[in-house]
Amino acid sequence: MKNLPNLITVVRIFLIPLFIVLLLRGHDIYALGVLVAAGISDALDGFIARTWGCKTKVGAYLDPIADKLLFISSFVTLSVLNMIPMWVTIVVVGRDVLIGIVALVMIRFIDLHNYQIRPSTLGKITTVMQVLTILVVLLGLKGYFLYAFFGVTVATTAASGLHYIFRELRSLQVVK
Repeated sequence: MKNLPNLITVVRIFLIPLFIVLLLRGHDIYALGVLVAAGISDALDGFIARTWGCKTKVGAYLDPIADKLLFISSFVTLSVLNMIPMWVTIVVVGRDVLIGIVALVMIRFIDLHNYQIRPSTLGKITTVMQVLTILVVLLGLKGYFLYAFFGVTVATTAASGLHYIFRELRSLQVVK
């Protein structure tokens, strides 16, 4: 039972190629269903881990990796299909790459076993905006509303990326 959340996370990772194939074949509604299933599995593995005391170190690393893989795959695929502008995808992926680089710097200067990037409120808002952006695109919404959504998503993504970077570097006393 202790590894059930990790198993659910692995299943979520295996849903990513199915999601991409469905998108590439033009089955947006089925892809949306897979995305919803992935979201439910994310909530379920977290709930089980917290409620039943099934947290593991593997899960602590695997869960956010699964989330990032799904988001990056979604944005890149939707950009390739011209459903999301490339500039939106560049900001979303760029933020994650920059945070990853900062994490590697932090690991270099801090004990690897104890370092973990803590989520912030702005980071959680960004995640919600990115999910909603994918959902809105898959539902086929168009026009100014969609571009306003892109703008808000890019703004929150950039702001949260900068926030994480400065917060983590400040903890090293690199940025005053």
